[in-house]
Amino acid sequence: MASNGQAEKVAEVEENVGDNGDTVTPWDVQSKSDKGIDYDKLIERFGCQRISDDLIQRIEKVIGQPVHPLLKRGIFFSHRDLEFILAQKEAGKPFYLYTGRGPSSESMHLGHLIPFVFTKWLQDAFDVPLVIQLTDDEKFLWKNLTIKETMKLAKENAKDIIACGFDLNKTFIFSNFRYIGQSPEFYQNIQLVAKNVTFNQAKGCFGFTESDSIGKIHFPSIEAAPSFSSSFPFIFGEDSNIPCLIPCAIDQDPFFRMTRDVAPRVGLHKPALIHSVFFPALQGAQSKMSASDETSAIFLTDTPEQIRTKITKYAFSGGQSTAEAQREKGANCEIDVTYQYLRFFYDDDEKLQEIKKVCTSAYL
Repeated sequence: MASNGQAEKVAEVEENVGDNGDTVTPWDVQSKSDKGIDYDKLIERFGCQRISDDLIQRIEKVIGQPVHPLLKRGIFFSHRDLEFILAQKEAGKPFYLYTGRGPSSESMHLGHLIPFVFTKWLQDAFDVPLVIQLTDDEKFLWKNLTIKETMKLAKENAKDIIACGFDLNKTFIFSNFRYIGQSPEFYQNIQLVAKNVTFNQAKGCFGFTESDSIGKIHFPSIEAAPSFSSSFPFIFGEDSNIPCLIPCAIDQDPFFRMTRDVAPRVGLHKPALIHSVFFPALQGAQSKMSASDETSAIFLTDTPEQIRTKITKYAFSGGQSTAEAQREKGANCEIDVTYQYLRFFYDDDEKLQEIKKVCTSAYL
């Protein structure tokens, strides 16, 4: 079985709040620093590994092309067992990609795009199948939405995801409410995980309390199931055991630490992961962009005028507090939201450096 060679932080001992005050769970991300989450401390806390320059060079050698700017710039920055996935590819053995979306709004926002943009590149670069889970059941459990409403949101979000241009012949997009009842194998894997995770483990990993519904406590086993290729017999064949790579924001890691703990005990491959940093809210990197707060987010359906208004009205500036300080020190691009957005979406490295140089230059 795949192993990263280091002791992972198992569910029972996981803390949701770091000693620096950063909170990172699948449902809440908050930092006390203007620079946002301390990712070095988060890597240590979660027990994953930073992506090294050597690993990036190995990826480029395997795929025969430069890596995506999101990887080169450290936006996808940590991993679990990525070396194992590369070894699979080098040996001519199969793997597949798995990512997902929790549909809580009719339109996705820019932050939601990041894993899909990167996953599209991974699919093209490695020429592999992809499964995309729409967790409409999760949003029914956590949000004030009906089942029909969450199913409708899943359908609308699927349109945004399809627009990213995935390979139609190698991509399966499904909503949990629609698919699980049609797939005995998927349901069997849900139960396989559920049987092997105690309430104490789930409570330690996800912060559940006695007032949470049993639906919430059980849900992580549903997100775990696509990690196993046998959940999709019509794609991979019956009783298959093909490893997967999961591109996701690092707040989703608790689901798959739990899954990785269960997998070897039931004779299946541990899922490998590649994590991204969070896409900052308009108000700054102390929180991630959220569909629940329209003033924090730029949606894919926003008009150019709406986007301009949101940027000018809400975007946190890295400029100094006075004109004199600005002339003396220049802007701080580490906390300037508009510059950070360029890091995610502007591919021209040379031009991006020019922009940073102009913004950070003193001009006494």
